[in-house]
Formats: sequence, C-alpha cells, structure tokens
Amino acid sequence: MLNKKSIDDINVKGKRVLVRCDFNVPLQEGKITDENRLVAALPTIKKLVADGGKIILCSHLGKPKGEPKPELSLAPVAVRLSELLGQEVKFAADPEVVGPNAKAAVEAMKDGDIVLLENTRYRAEETKNGEEFSKELASLCDVFVNDAFGTAHRAHCSNVGVTKFVDTAVVGYLMQKEIDFLGNAVNNPERPFVAILGGAKVSSKISVIENLLDKVDTLIIGGGMSYTFSKARGGHIGKSLCEDDYQEYALNMLKKAEEKGVKLLLPVDNRIGDDFSNDANIQVVKSGNIPDEWEGLDIGPETEKLFADAVKDAKTVVWNGPMGCFEMPNFAHGTETVAKALAETDAITIIGGGDSAAAVNILGYGDKMTHISTGGGASLEFLEGKELPGVAAANDK
Repeated sequence: MLNKKSIDDINVKGKRVLVRCDFNVPLQEGKITDENRLVAALPTIKKLVADGGKIILCSHLGKPKGEPKPELSLAPVAVRLSELLGQEVKFAADPEVVGPNAKAAVEAMKDGDIVLLENTRYRAEETKNGEEFSKELASLCDVFVNDAFGTAHRAHCSNVGVTKFVDTAVVGYLMQKEIDFLGNAVNNPERPFVAILGGAKVSSKISVIENLLDKVDTLIIGGGMSYTFSKARGGHIGKSLCEDDYQEYALNMLKKAEEKGVKLLLPVDNRIGDDFSNDANIQVVKSGNIPDEWEGLDIGPETEKLFADAVKDAKTVVWNGPMGCFEMPNFAHGTETVAKALAETDAITIIGGGDSAAAVNILGYGDKMTHISTGGGASLEFLEGKELPGVAAANDK
C-alpha cells in the first residue's frame, strides 16, 4: 500500500507553498481550448488558500525544449485561473522561471495569495532534473505539494528534484485520488477483479499484462493487440494489425493465464473493413477468419456481449485502451459497449488514462466512472506495478 502524506495532513498557514500542477492544456492562438486540467486543480488550490498558505503554482506546458517560447507561456493560464477561482492569480513572467519577477512576487505575498510561475520547461535543466534549478524552485517555498500525476513517471526538477531541498513534500487531492484508485485498487482490489486491455500494440502493454495476470480474476484483451493473439493461435487475420515478433509471447501469456486460473477472454468475432476508413465496406466474421484484403477494426457483436457479461458481476474493473478504431463511428461500437457496461455496473470502475479516458468522455460516460486517470504514460506505469518517481518523492505518513 502506498501511504503518502497529503495536504490534509499538514498545516500551511503563513507558509509559502509551491504546488506542481498539470496545466499542460491545449492552446490555439493563445486561447485555452480544453480547461479540464485547470478545473481539476481547483480543489487543491482552494484548500491551500483556505488554510492561509501563500500559494506558488508551477507547471510545464508543451515542449519548449529548454528555451522561452512565447506561444508556450503560461500567461493565459493565469488569466483563466483568476476567473475560475474568483481571485487574482499573479503571473511571474520570468524567462528563467525563478527570476526577479518571481522573487519579488513571492516576497510581497500575503496569506491566501496566489502566484503562477512561468513554464518550467523554459529551463533546459527541468527535464534533466538538474540540481541548480531544483534548488532555485525550493528557495521560493517552505512546503512542496505535487498534484501533477501526468508527469509522475518522470523525475524532473519541479516534481522530484525540488523535494530534496524542502523538508515537507506532500501530494495534492488529484495525486491522492490516483494513488487510492490506480495504485491501491490494483494492488488490493475488491474481487472479482476484471481488467480490460485494448489499444494497438501488445508490445506497449507487455508489462501491464504480466503485472495484471498476477492480480486479476479475468483479463479481457481487445483492440488491435488482439489480432497478434489470434494469429498466434493459428487464425487468419488478413491485413489486420499484428506484431509478428510477439506471437510467441502471446502464447506464453495464454499459458500463464491458464496456470494461474485467470480467465483470459479474447474476441470471438470482429467487425472488419476492406479499407482503413469509416466508409469502408463492413462485415462481421468469426475471429481468425478474416479474408486476405480485409482488416479487423473493431470487436464484433458476440464479443461485445461476452465482454459486457464479464464485467456484470465484477467488483473492480480497470480499463486501458479502446476495443477498436473508435475515432471512426462505424468502428466505435465495441468501445461504446464496454463503456456502457462499465457505466451500468456497481463495481469500482477505473479508466487508465490515454485513449480510453478520451473515449469514455467523448461517448458521454465520464461521470459514470469511479475514477478516470489524468495520466497517459504515468497510469500505464502504475498498472505495470512500477514505482513512480513523482509519487515516491512525497513524504510517507
């Protein structure tokens, strides 16, 4: 069990608090086109303000690669955050992040004030976890709060390095939720525990499959990666996605599942197209019977029923990766069926970031899930059972 100190375990009154947030939002011509990440950060910020701390926010945005790029400035974020919070968020416009503006702004702070620093990746040291920049960030604060799960799998200055130079490092509400659900639900789940894995490649999910086979009661495999399993078992997959180098691995996983008494479900039928497009001719065939010039683009209706039934009596379900090419409406049926099944179950439902999080939100089932992870790579590494540097760096309870 991961037991980290959170903002509920400390008192920040009168203290300078550096909060690492995830404000990596999409910008078009200086306008924020999706502010979910800003909204998600509000509970942590409001709590620290209410406690009377001096709140210094920091985040990266995009990939400026260690130099100031005006189009990747966090200035628009300060403006929008001020509106969302109903109080001024002062922007410290320093190309070197911790510069004269930041120092003066922090110096002038009263309890409950908020300052936002410039994009931490304006500094080349940020992604290399360089000591100098970590020390500069730490010099601004008495307490460090990490609330950026999306970068928790990377050891950078603003989420890991800085903790070496502050006495108190805790997690915010967003990080706490990720640890509770993704970290602990997977390691100590209410059973039956079902995991659903999809997406294009077996290779990117190897460690996830291996870790989950030790923990789940049922493992469901759909999406592009299922055709590698199908071919490995002697099936005919036409032009479907396949990683030939991983066929033997697929067979080993099937064997391992059998040895462990884990129910491993693969598609029994597929929706296939004669072209990779929404306008392709479509037919439904039994898995392993895909004609030469056709490719599998979704699970079929019988598989939908099989997968939906498997989650009905579950107590915990983790889902990572779509069942087909859900960006094309004609091949989104499988993904939608799984989302609907999860929305209707009483189980704890955890969506492991990335494409499945996008799919659940696009299809309108987001508010029916217990937890939708905010991290792509970070949630995958959590599901692999790895220790995340950004989580590890926080003080233990």
